[in-house]
Amino acid sequence: MVDSPLRANLFDEQRVLVTGGGTGMGLAFATAFAAHGAQVAIASRNAEHLEAGAATIAAATGAEALTQVVDVRDTESVAALATTLKTEWGGLDVLVNNAAGNFFAPVAEMSENAWRAVVDIVLDGTFRVSQACHSLLRKGSNPNVVNIVANYAWGSASYVAHSGAAKAGVLSLTRSLALEWASHGIRVNALCPGVVPTEGAKVNLFPTPEMEQMIVDTIPWGRLATADEMALQVLWLAASDYVTGECLVADGGQWLAGNPFYTLGRQVVD
Repeated sequence: MVDSPLRANLFDEQRVLVTGGGTGMGLAFATAFAAHGAQVAIASRNAEHLEAGAATIAAATGAEALTQVVDVRDTESVAALATTLKTEWGGLDVLVNNAAGNFFAPVAEMSENAWRAVVDIVLDGTFRVSQACHSLLRKGSNPNVVNIVANYAWGSASYVAHSGAAKAGVLSLTRSLALEWASHGIRVNALCPGVVPTEGAKVNLFPTPEMEQMIVDTIPWGRLATADEMALQVLWLAASDYVTGECLVADGGQWLAGNPFYTLGRQVVD
């Protein structure tokens, strides 16, 4: 973990759920919350990822994470997660919708299953989990939701159109929920993280050093982001008591210069 400018007990007695929390950025988010005093729950489709993620959180913070295998594409699975949280905690203070999937595929050749695989996780999954956790969040202290988007949500997403459409939907959903749930005392924001070299991103989006360098070349700040850096942005959004309906962009200025997916995608699929 990076050194944090936030006080160590900032999230004492707070209950935090992170979907996709067994690996990558989700695990960094959960670890950072635990390091700042929160009780954390991580959800993933993969039991092995949850076991390893909980061990990582324990080693880094001494905290014991609540874990549950969940498929955000399945309403009953999501409902079971909400039931567990109600039984174990009685309420929820922070929800981080981080579960995602992405891979290169041109629209002309994309199967409906490929489209659905991403949209059902990213957009529909965010809807399902948010809705299922609504009543729990209403019982929380400074309750809020942080949705993870991408900097192509408001521009083009060449060769990753399924992800772009889903992330754009999540951004719109974020702002809609911010208005609908303000009267319920629930804030809803989004984080647009920079490119983090997680294992999943390396395999699906930039599998070679040359492709990784192409991404770096599009970032004015001159380097990729780290998961720990992005975790601090999530913590800031979760701690704020007045910001809602906002999208915090923390991508090293990449969106100003233009995302690289058109160039990368052509190399992969052409």
